[in-house]
Amino acid sequence: MAKIVLVDDELTMVQMISEVLRGEGHEVFPFTSPAGVAEALVERHPDLVITDLYLDKTRPHGMEIIRKARALSPPAVVIMITGFGTVESAVEAMRLGAYDYLEKPFKLDELKLCVQRALNFKQTIQENTQLRRELRQKYGFSQIIGASSQIQEIFRMIERVADTDATVLILGESGTGKELVARALHYNSRRNAGPFVPINCSALPENLLESELFGHRKGAFTGAVADKNGLFHDADGGTIFLDEIGTMPSQLQSRLLRVLQEKEVRRVGDNAPVHVNVRVLAATNENLERLVRDGKFREDLYYRLNVVQIGMPALRDRKDDIPMLVAHFLRDKVHSRSGQSCRITRRAMEAMCAHSWPGNVRELENAVERACVLSDLPLLRARDLPPVVQRLASGDEAGEEQEAVTLVEPVGPESGPGSRSARESASGPAGSGVGGGSGALVGMPSAIVSLRRFIRDQEQAYLQHVLNLANQNKEEAARLLDISLATLYRKLADEE
Repeated sequence: MAKIVLVDDELTMVQMISEVLRGEGHEVFPFTSPAGVAEALVERHPDLVITDLYLDKTRPHGMEIIRKARALSPPAVVIMITGFGTVESAVEAMRLGAYDYLEKPFKLDELKLCVQRALNFKQTIQENTQLRRELRQKYGFSQIIGASSQIQEIFRMIERVADTDATVLILGESGTGKELVARALHYNSRRNAGPFVPINCSALPENLLESELFGHRKGAFTGAVADKNGLFHDADGGTIFLDEIGTMPSQLQSRLLRVLQEKEVRRVGDNAPVHVNVRVLAATNENLERLVRDGKFREDLYYRLNVVQIGMPALRDRKDDIPMLVAHFLRDKVHSRSGQSCRITRRAMEAMCAHSWPGNVRELENAVERACVLSDLPLLRARDLPPVVQRLASGDEAGEEQEAVTLVEPVGPESGPGSRSARESASGPAGSGVGGGSGALVGMPSAIVSLRRFIRDQEQAYLQHVLNLANQNKEEAARLLDISLATLYRKLADEE
């Protein structure tokens, strides 16, 4: 069922359409003049507006109604109807955002079909908006876990360059999270409504990689049975992420250089270049400067790619972040036998903090996953970890199960509850990654305070947590908290 505002100066037309739409299960708010329509749009917040173009035969009030309906958040879908239809008025209505245009007289079946298509269109837009919101959350700053100085610097760099078109070269060992940075750059940029297209340059042979990147014409080579657009075409208006760029063959390096210089792509077997509007992000775990010296990577391409450089630190160089990463990986883990949330012992955590993790964050995630699968309790012990990590466990296994660790995970830059100060308040000194036992509370004050103050402090910490998740967007934070924007502002003012 949809909420529909109906505006027409003919009473019989309004009555007829209202009866038909109510018969379809919709809630209809009918009007025979412009009076009161603006207020109804704000108060009722309709899904669909059906309006006549001329309501008093003197001027097109319908155009004003379109503007007001489209200015709602989210905007209503509009169908324009009129007995004075012209090509010019139809074009103007569409330009202002009308979904469709019907000229009187029309058949009721035609109207019902038009209404159903309009509502399906609105639902698709809502689903698309929700999906993009979820993608921004999934690939926002909160997915890059850590409070170490290296990670905080990466947060700051992403914030500075995300909303630009600068080419970014992301360096780091395998498993450090280079693609997470690339996705954070895309989904926090003005291009976030466009596609994000990743490709691993080392995963395809040279002849297939060229076709995948740039496309081909039918008959350009054996097996090219039809025209095919490449990934640069697919990424038009968005971002392309070239992972393992250091493995790209020399011939393709020269073609990529031309794309970066001229913003043009030429398909294999085609003579006509096509302009593309694409931001390029690249990543590698190789030393490109050494490859340039060895003549295996073009120097001019290296400088074209290396406009902004972001270096991802190895996990062994930021071991203070291991407890936070473990907490993040355990957040949604449920023990298969007991159905309870998985936790970890102090002894197991100490062993994980002692390991060098040559596979970096990816290896750590796999180790946590393995331990959750193998453990016979909803508690990860040292013996549940991979053998190479087990050997680093100190102390006696007896009594290990009585020392569960309380963990807190970060959510973004230093100012939020995932900062180093917030982590230390919950987990003890930096690097220890352990709390006072299985009953410890996150954020427990060091001295006794009044219950009112404790609740207020916890509320303020949670508000800041959600604001960080929403990248400081207060409207989005209010939506996540299921409160009004005015209430959020009032609660934030209480802190001051």
